[in-house]
Amino acid sequence: MLKIRVQIYCGDQIAIGPGKADLLDAIASEGSISAAGRRMGMSYRRCWMLVDVMNRCWAEPLVATSTEGARLTPMGEQVLRDYRALQASVLCAGAAGLPPIEQWLRTEPLAAQPH
Repeated sequence: MLKIRVQIYCGDQIAIGPGKADLLDAIASEGSISAAGRRMGMSYRRCWMLVDVMNRCWAEPLVATSTEGARLTPMGEQVLRDYRALQASVLCAGAAGLPPIEQWLRTEPLAAQPH
């Protein structure tokens, strides 16, 4: 099994990664940070902290908030589209390199040996 996590950093902060992209998707569909958090099983505070980091890492904020809720900004929509395209590209490239090494991979690890 191949699992590749694409994370883009701004300094020592993750500007966007799989979880933050999923949060952006949830905000776009739910229209609020709190509803997105409920959908993802996260607290509002945790979601707000993630949004705050994203908004501080990019040239423009990715999420705009108002008394009516939250929405992705045009920059947020673009970054999310670009990130999803990058994820797909990296996964495709990784999958192409998997067959040569996969032949040596066990289906399950051996039992741990006592020390």
